[in-house]
Formats: sequence, C-alpha cells, structure tokens
Amino acid sequence: DAIKTAPSKEPVAATVNGVGIPASTVELMVKERTAQGQPDSPELRKAIIDNLAMQHLVAAEAVKKGVDKQPETQRQLELVRQSILANAFVADYVKNTPVTDEMLKAEYDKVAALAGEFKARHILVKEEAEAKAIVAELQKDVTKFAALAKEKSMDPGSKVNGGDLGWFDPRSMVPEFGAAVSKLEKGKFTEVPVKTQFGYHVILLEDSKKAEAPPFEAVKEQLKQQVQRTNLTKMFDEMKAKAKIEIAGQPAAPAVAK
Repeated sequence: DAIKTAPSKEPVAATVNGVGIPASTVELMVKERTAQGQPDSPELRKAIIDNLAMQHLVAAEAVKKGVDKQPETQRQLELVRQSILANAFVADYVKNTPVTDEMLKAEYDKVAALAGEFKARHILVKEEAEAKAIVAELQKDVTKFAALAKEKSMDPGSKVNGGDLGWFDPRSMVPEFGAAVSKLEKGKFTEVPVKTQFGYHVILLEDSKKAEAPPFEAVKEQLKQQVQRTNLTKMFDEMKAKAKIEIAGQPAAPAVAK
C-alpha cells in the first residue's frame, strides 16, 4: 500500500486515523530543516508533524481514488525513488570511502604548484602527429612560435596574437593545461604535446609570478571535498563506460559523465 503504518516496535510521534507517523521520520525532517539554518524548537516539530499529518490524509485520499495507479503518478514515484536511492548511494560512498592525509597532501602539492600567475603562448592542433612536428620545428628555432601559432593553431582567440594567452591563473585552465604550464621553466616549451579535451597543445612559458599557497590545514576540508568529487566522477564515468545507453534514433554509445 502507498500509505503504511509505522512498524509496531518503532516509536511514533503521532497517529492519523490510527496510522502512526514514525518519530524517526520527524527527526529526519528536523535534521533537514536545521541544516538549512532553522533552529530546533517545539514549534518547528509541531509544524513538521502537522504537515506530515495533512500530507498523510491527502495521500490516503489519493490512494482511495486510485490516483496512485495513474501512469503519470507512477512515473513520478519511480523518479523520486531513483533520486533518493542515487543520493543515498553517494552519501554512503562518501561516508565509507576514507580520504587519507596522504591523498590530501598529494592534491595539495598540485594546488601549491599552480599558485600564482603565468604568461604563456600555445598552439592548438587536432592531431598528435602535427603537434610533434611543431615541437620539432621549435627545437630548431623557438622564435618561430608566434608565426607557427598564427599559421597552424586552432584556437581563434589566441591565434591572431601568435598564441598569446596573456596572464592567467592556471586553475582557470583545464587541469592538463594548468599542470603542464606550472612545470615549465621561463622561456621553455612543452616538448611533449599536452593532450586535453580540445586537442593537442604546445605551450611556451614566457613569464610567471609565483605566489605562496595557503597553509595545508586551511584548505584541507576543501581538498577533501575535491578528492571525493573527483573519485565520484571517475566511478560514474566507469559505470557509464560499462553501460549500454541507447538514445532512440541514435546509435548506442557510452555516455560521458558531466
């Protein structure tokens, strides 16, 4: 049935026409409200119980009239069920997948390396072979960088300026690009092309202004959340890669998590 009584051994906060509202349900609602900034109080608890009681009465009427059997209602119930299960899975994963200090320090080292501003040029091409050919030319004469960017780069924003990106925070770039820039010495370029979602980059570092990274303890919690997000994204990508997702009218292909 859509309307169920509380288990016989579970304490109830109230009953509606003899049907129990579990105390645990009220506690769950209180937890949600206090997380949003509302103070726990007798008034809040009474309002929650009143709302649950009215919701129960209206839902019971819906079941009497067979609304719960309507296709649209069934679809919405299933969507809500899936959403709750997905959120519960994520919460369980975060709770039971520890993030060690070693993992956080490794992430911190990456962040510390990106602290500051960099001035660089880049050449973006579609194929790795073309990027390697550009690297070979630059190894003979790095002063050709701007001319090669104007001739070959696929990036319209910087191409006209000889690949010049100006000053930028490497954290504003895609991770692979930012990491590659942070490892370059002034006047040097990436002799191994850098692959990103856009293609293959050859990057020349012209100047940099290093900055001191915030203390590890100050960003530890933020780093923990970042590592958890990265791990979740990786797991979701693996799930989708193994799944067969077919969109009507389109050939089946693995989806990519956003």
